[in-house]
Amino acid sequence: QVQLAESGGGLVQPGGSLRLSCAASGSIFSISVMGWYRQAPGKQRELVAAIASGGSTNYADSVRGRFTISRDNAKNTVYLQMNSLKPEDTAVYYCNARSPSLVYYWGQGTQVTVSS
Repeated sequence: QVQLAESGGGLVQPGGSLRLSCAASGSIFSISVMGWYRQAPGKQRELVAAIASGGSTNYADSVRGRFTISRDNAKNTVYLQMNSLKPEDTAVYYCNARSPSLVYYWGQGTQVTVSS
């Protein structure tokens, strides 16, 4: 089992920045990819960004160039730096960890609200 603990959400004005953190514990040797998903009210959960253990990254088109995902393997932590935030980025953000056998683990979610 893998446990994921998120932090860093909150309220920010349009154009502002936030950094989300997600610390993994438990059977961390089983993790190959870590990432962030988000779910806005009335919408499906969508991938925001992901990073593999080797460092390769993948971003949703809507956040590419504004968000940066990074990973500290020594601390078993993944980060999401979010810049130039827009109201449409408002959602609950979920940390995700995936094993090579496609077992998914989820954090409890952290609210990000972009509003003036």
